[in-house]
Amino acid sequence: MKILAFLFLLLIAALQYPIWLGKGGWLQVRALQQEIDKQQATNVLLKARNDALAAEVTDLKSGLEAVEERARAELGMVKKDEIFFQFQAHRESEVRN
Repeated sequence: MKILAFLFLLLIAALQYPIWLGKGGWLQVRALQQEIDKQQATNVLLKARNDALAAEVTDLKSGLEAVEERARAELGMVKKDEIFFQFQAHRESEVRN
């Protein structure tokens, strides 16, 4: 009787091993779920960035205001008959003298 109980215990342990430690087991599923969660968080950030870039592309294709704004900010361009003033801040050492 004790041998039969030991054999059943051994059989149960043998059946439990793949569930917990085998390929596709609980530990591997948990690790894969953590990877999925991290990738989904990354995807959310990238989707927000892609949406912002798509909106900017649409704005650049449809209107001249965005092109003008970029030309002014990034290239320092001014309109015809427009005067541009640039002020420089004084350094403390120059102000003291």
